[in-house]
Amino acid sequence: MSAGSPLLIGNASGFYGDRFDAVREMLDGGPLHVLTGDYLAELTMLILGRDRMKDPKLGYAKTFLRQMEANLGLAKDKGVRIVANAGGLTPAGLADALRELVQRLGLAVSVAHVEGDDLRERAVDLGLARHGPGQPLTANAYLGAWGIAECLRAGADVVVTGRVTDASLVVGPAIAHFGWSPRDLDQLAGATAAGHVLECGTQATGGNYSFFTEIADPSHPGFPVAELHADGSSVITKHPGTGGAVTVDTVTAQLLYEIGGADYPGPDVTARFDTAELTQQGPDRVRIAGVRGFPPPSTLKVCLNSVGGWRNATTFALCGLDVEAKADLARGQLESAIGTDGLTWTLARTDHPDADTEEAASALLHVTIKTSDPKRAKAFSRAAIELALASYPGFHVTAPPSDGTPFGVYRAGYVAREDVQQVAVLPGGERVEIADAVHDQPERDLSWEDEVPPSPSEPTTAVPLGTLFGARSGDKGGDANLGVWARSDAGFRWLVHELSVDRLRHLLPEVADLEVERHQFPNLRAVNFVVHGLLGEGVASSTRFDPQAKALGEWLRARVADLPVSLVEGAR
Repeated sequence: MSAGSPLLIGNASGFYGDRFDAVREMLDGGPLHVLTGDYLAELTMLILGRDRMKDPKLGYAKTFLRQMEANLGLAKDKGVRIVANAGGLTPAGLADALRELVQRLGLAVSVAHVEGDDLRERAVDLGLARHGPGQPLTANAYLGAWGIAECLRAGADVVVTGRVTDASLVVGPAIAHFGWSPRDLDQLAGATAAGHVLECGTQATGGNYSFFTEIADPSHPGFPVAELHADGSSVITKHPGTGGAVTVDTVTAQLLYEIGGADYPGPDVTARFDTAELTQQGPDRVRIAGVRGFPPPSTLKVCLNSVGGWRNATTFALCGLDVEAKADLARGQLESAIGTDGLTWTLARTDHPDADTEEAASALLHVTIKTSDPKRAKAFSRAAIELALASYPGFHVTAPPSDGTPFGVYRAGYVAREDVQQVAVLPGGERVEIADAVHDQPERDLSWEDEVPPSPSEPTTAVPLGTLFGARSGDKGGDANLGVWARSDAGFRWLVHELSVDRLRHLLPEVADLEVERHQFPNLRAVNFVVHGLLGEGVASSTRFDPQAKALGEWLRARVADLPVSLVEGAR
């Protein structure tokens, strides 16, 4: 394969626990040069940290090893190289396990890995944690793509990493194939955009997609493939005959996932997502072009997880009349027994008047405790159950509470780039330190005209926002992002002028008292909101009903607003 030919990169995992058979589906489904797998998230690092506490040899995604046992021979026969961040906290341990697997299977497969991201032992010295109880359970810097590229250039058939950025799984193979240098910023930015689209698997092909009812086969979407070109442009597609769809809208949705403003900073390049130009080239083929790149930040982000304490929870079912009074009684009784500190209450009014089923006549009162005292977390269970014959009429809980369990706290840290040394460990065992690129060129000016003409005055009709607009939301630590896009230029004009931060706070009262940022993406006909603090100290600690804000966008789409009649009629 020449360096000028397109590079075909597929994805077979968007998280630890994704579709097990996707590796086989991608290898059998069509041509590929590289198959990637993203197994890591902030929560996953915490889970792997707990695994490592039980057994120092663990700390990697065990599912990946089983997938390789079933498919590594097929990948070798087809000439497909594997790149995955399944190494988690122990990439060297996973590499060793893979080599044992290769020997047992009798395959001629070479394995390499990338390390250097684990800063846990240096966390105090680097100012990431305090001595003593402040020592984090995990502390991993987000590495870039050059270690992956070094391993591939050395002939590795399988490359496993620890905490690299998700997009690096795609950028690394592109660097190795096209021979890019650290100064090829636009090319790196284009590959980063493609990597961001691929990283969450079927979210790019119709999964978690606002307009899923328009997709002919939404039940089993195929995983995405990127055809990467030497100039950094790409075509997002999928294997023929697979379910789902690849459209400008499905790709837009994924580009808006878990981002902030126009700058998408990574360890190798800062990609400007507002410069991305999307074009439907044919059925299930969307071209991404024009993405501009700027120098990366002077620091590296670090994912820090620590044990925050103990938590427990229960849910009281409140059936029939006097729901508010029943909730007040249960709340007062439980707080009297164990105190108010650390309790979070939520009353979900799921009840309907004159309901024809008992469930439809019931509301749900959720209560969660978070405490540093495991005895108090256990006492919470006892106190809740002791109310069974002494509280509101019809008392019952959806499931009996149990002993408390530990919960984790996530936060982001930052360290100077020179404090982290990325190392590529090649198939023969040679260790290659990856030199950090120095970017001394001035940043190029890039600005957008924010003036979008307002929509002409016309009659409106009250309909759900989702009639016209799609949304994709997610979590970044304790913050949530909510991207909203229009499907027409006229819809974008309404979106820019009408969906302000104040309007969002009105539509979503849960964010009313929080700091909210708003960013425009004219090329994507989109706006993105970042809601700070909505998820507390991250998914592992959050007591919110939707702890990763995955459905925040769908809640917004269900809210009713006065929309121009012409736009609504055009959408029907």
